[in-house]
Amino acid sequence: MSGVERRRVKRDEAGVRLDRWFKLNYPQVPHALLNKLLRKGEVRVDGGRAKTNLRLREGQEIRVPPLSDGAKAAPVATTRPLNDKDRAFLEGLIVYQDDDVFVLNKPGGIAVQGGSKTSRHIDGLLASWGLELGVRPRLVHRLDRDTSGILVVARKRQAAAELGKLFATRSVRKIYWAVVAGVPEPRQGKVELALIKSGAGGQERVRAAGRNEAGAQRATTHYSVIDTAGKAFSWVSLKPVTGRQHQLRAHMAMIGHPIVGDVKYGGDTEVPAALARRLHLHARRISFPRPDGGIVDVSAPLSDMMTESFAALGFDPSRYDGDG
Repeated sequence: MSGVERRRVKRDEAGVRLDRWFKLNYPQVPHALLNKLLRKGEVRVDGGRAKTNLRLREGQEIRVPPLSDGAKAAPVATTRPLNDKDRAFLEGLIVYQDDDVFVLNKPGGIAVQGGSKTSRHIDGLLASWGLELGVRPRLVHRLDRDTSGILVVARKRQAAAELGKLFATRSVRKIYWAVVAGVPEPRQGKVELALIKSGAGGQERVRAAGRNEAGAQRATTHYSVIDTAGKAFSWVSLKPVTGRQHQLRAHMAMIGHPIVGDVKYGGDTEVPAALARRLHLHARRISFPRPDGGIVDVSAPLSDMMTESFAALGFDPSRYDGDG
């Protein structure tokens, strides 16, 4: 690509995040380079600066700058057909499907998207699966690598655009289950602490933002204690109102009750031998309007790791499946 390009957002791309738009249209541009171009103001939307999570609207103009030789030479992942093992893996994750979506129960430990040191991830497997299905399934949102549970995937581009709008307008209801250190007081509450990103190169995290600090993002989480193991641990239900990176993990740590196994936010200290030293956060349930009417409302069974930890702590998920 030489010279500046100016591209218009197509109708079926409306609602797609800017970083996903680049992934679809310029797969040779690494995520790190896109971030750099956005920081420098070389990529613009309708003449203004933008962030990777901007939801695009039909007709918007995207300025794409000339790429350096290094960017041109950046390796482009070759999509290969799924092998039998990966096909069985993906099919085994499906907890709901219709003509528009797959809802997966993602295991903890596998990334949703690739990076410089990540070759196997859900997005790559979906691209390979698309060769068989005839249409590439598209991610609608993300989960952290170590978070298990509900992950929504659109089966076609139009559904991805429509669902992207729903997620952007907070019409999607999510419930997470977590095991946290201690017992939050009060046992039901709301955390409203703005967050700001810090760190890079695999060390990204968020911290509490200062008053009127540039780059701060408003973030709100509702929590409710479902059960306790003495005063040492609690099983909590978490309902994010906003969808910021690491929001639930950071908010629980900020009120003094980090999620067990969370190495970034202080939940990896004093973990008893009976519990795995892995993130105890599970995307339990999601509900959202279907593009063609009706409601999708799906729950994902706990991972084996979470099931073992619940048993060790005396928590019985079969006794409770309310809105929490």
